[in-house]
Amino acid sequence: MASDDIFSGGKPPLKNGDGGHVHDTAAKTDSDDEVVRELETNKYAYDDSRKLGITGSVFLILNKMIGTGIFSTPSSIFAATGSVGISLILWVIGGILTFAGLSVWLEYGLAIPRSGGEKNYLEHVYRHPKYLATCVLASQMILLGFSSGNSLAFGRYVLYASGNELKDSYKARAIGLVCVTFSVVLHAVLPKWGVRLFNALGVFKVVILLFIVFSGFAALAGHRKVDNPHNFDNAFAIESGEGYSGGGAYAYSNALLNIIYSYKGWENANYVLGEIRDPRRTLTIAAPLAVGGVTILYVLANVAYFAAIPKSDLATSEVIVAGLFFKNVFGDSAGARSLPAFVALSNLGNVLAVSFAHARLNQELGKEGLLPLSRLWASNKPFNSPAAALFLHWIVTIIVLLAPPPGPAYNFIVNLYTYPGAWINSFVAGGLIYLHYSKKENWTSGWHTYLPIIVVFLLSNVFLALVPFIPPDGDWNADGYPYYVFPVVGVGVLLLGVLYWALWTKFWPAVRGHKIVSERIIDEDGAEVIRYKKVKTHVS
Repeated sequence: MASDDIFSGGKPPLKNGDGGHVHDTAAKTDSDDEVVRELETNKYAYDDSRKLGITGSVFLILNKMIGTGIFSTPSSIFAATGSVGISLILWVIGGILTFAGLSVWLEYGLAIPRSGGEKNYLEHVYRHPKYLATCVLASQMILLGFSSGNSLAFGRYVLYASGNELKDSYKARAIGLVCVTFSVVLHAVLPKWGVRLFNALGVFKVVILLFIVFSGFAALAGHRKVDNPHNFDNAFAIESGEGYSGGGAYAYSNALLNIIYSYKGWENANYVLGEIRDPRRTLTIAAPLAVGGVTILYVLANVAYFAAIPKSDLATSEVIVAGLFFKNVFGDSAGARSLPAFVALSNLGNVLAVSFAHARLNQELGKEGLLPLSRLWASNKPFNSPAAALFLHWIVTIIVLLAPPPGPAYNFIVNLYTYPGAWINSFVAGGLIYLHYSKKENWTSGWHTYLPIIVVFLLSNVFLALVPFIPPDGDWNADGYPYYVFPVVGVGVLLLGVLYWALWTKFWPAVRGHKIVSERIIDEDGAEVIRYKKVKTHVS
């Protein structure tokens, strides 16, 4: 029945010093003059054995950071810049920007230690119009928070390891569909085993990257099956021709977006802070450790690729960069062909980590009463896991995975996944500057980010948000689709959140005469309790 849909929300959970009942004051105000009918009460509590410590948090971050990016995107980054030296510098810049973003997120996370990540941070800063920031973020996270790129790369590496075609195909996408389905079902039915598996694959990913790095050192010493590509001779020379993007601001922003995609995942622990033991200690140790290690490995892995792959091959290799590297270093033996299968397992670990974190964010949006059928998406039934929220993540992932025609789908999916985050990050960083200098906010946190770091992070994201609208120097359809498609779609999804906000907070309450509010409570045991209530908005 339409009147039972969830079309409203409540504030983030509040907690007092003694763990007693703290109610959502917004819900009480809305219901002061009207009769309120309680619809349902749900309790959300995870056993301490399910919570992540330092090791689990490190691998949660590692698993999302080390996915397809470092094994696939170096091709598009080199093609965009045409320069070995500039490509390596951009990877270092990506690491610096990642640390800047991590510092911003640490400050927010230790001040607001709840699951949900930037959802909580935007709600804290941008309170008016009420729920607008939340709706915009929800639109981005639900519609664009998919695992499609990693699932597609999984399928392509599996096919490459078995000696099949290199190009994008629906066969690769079918294998990717199996990958994401396995991940979602495992997290839903056996949540402890889901965490154990992505921890194990986190170790495996580091081993694979280290193997690539040391193989690169061997290639530099001359141990390879191809001639010396001489990529480091005149390293800052800019190549042109087939496969290259022609440079320009658009190409550099595109390259940086791909690098940001490869580093993405540093914020993963902030999405599940409610499931982390002692967040202050755990986060300040685990997050810098994971990001620092990944940054070093990424730069060295790129040096390895340039040591063994000729420029012309690298510029046109698309997703299969690591596979081509293994072939050039170890030859075309059966053993060498099996190495890309290990990269596919790394992709699987990333899909496991992304689905774990994004499902928790979907669940948080359901707890807020933000979505239609919010009680369903917020539920922990039937396996004491966010099964419905995982299913929502699965639906979006398979749509984006299967919808684009075969061709340059991977780069498009990567850009579409990464681009809207530049807008969100800009508002989060700008909000932190406001909190630092607004006396009425009385902002305190267990971590402090210095102003120059916030400004660098803010300006870099503004650059990434605006420059993709500038036409490239070369062919406007060089990637197989018009250059403006992914920024237009990305901004369109954010504006869709504005439209949903108008429907949710203005139109439907006016038409139906009521709304559903969520009342969030921390009970005596420290567990979060959500009560959904129907509140009349006017007297009939």
